[in-house]
Amino acid sequence: MDLGIHYASFTHPAWETRLTERLDATVRVADEGGISLVTVMDHYFQMIDFGGPFEPMLEGYTTLGYLAARTENVHLGLLVTGVTYRHPGLLAKVVSTLDVLSGGRAWLGIGAAWYDREHAGLGVPFPPLAERFERLEETIRIAEQMWSDDDGPFEGAHYRLAETICLPRPVRGRVPLMIGGQGERKTLRLVAQHADACNLFTGEGVPGVAHKPGRAAPALRRARA
Repeated sequence: MDLGIHYASFTHPAWETRLTERLDATVRVADEGGISLVTVMDHYFQMIDFGGPFEPMLEGYTTLGYLAARTENVHLGLLVTGVTYRHPGLLAKVVSTLDVLSGGRAWLGIGAAWYDREHAGLGVPFPPLAERFERLEETIRIAEQMWSDDDGPFEGAHYRLAETICLPRPVRGRVPLMIGGQGERKTLRLVAQHADACNLFTGEGVPGVAHKPGRAAPALRRARA
């Protein structure tokens, strides 16, 4: 069994002066103790369940770059990148850079985004849900193309790239992909088609998570067909 740590809150005692110290110490213990994956959130405002926007929140990929320099073994990723936060070509380049500089330890966690308050607060467009899923699928395809031998154009409904050049390439040829969400018609179909892992969560506890693949079986079969 591989274990991971999700670092979801930066609201430590005396965080105003000790935030970096506490983050650094926690992740270095994880690195030395055999933890497989450390993730932080990709939010600009803290979520309401953890205290809301007036609690501290670090930008995700800057944080991972810092942690890559402070660790040697643990894999690093965001749980999960909102597809609306960064242009997909730039996102693939950012994640590739993290992978190269960490010696092949990056993960790409990605989802359709949901936190409308931080979008409105910082002026980030927040399309309707159906469009966000369309953009999610195109973003995944763009990342896969940028990490392949195909450096030609990409033509999608929402994104058009003239060249998909990404050098240096990820250390492992590609970056493992985690898709966040649990929708049985769209999200798990994308998992079946593209992902190495998914982030399942439900108010029904372990039984609810365990039943997700079964309830999603028709979508998974269509995706594999």
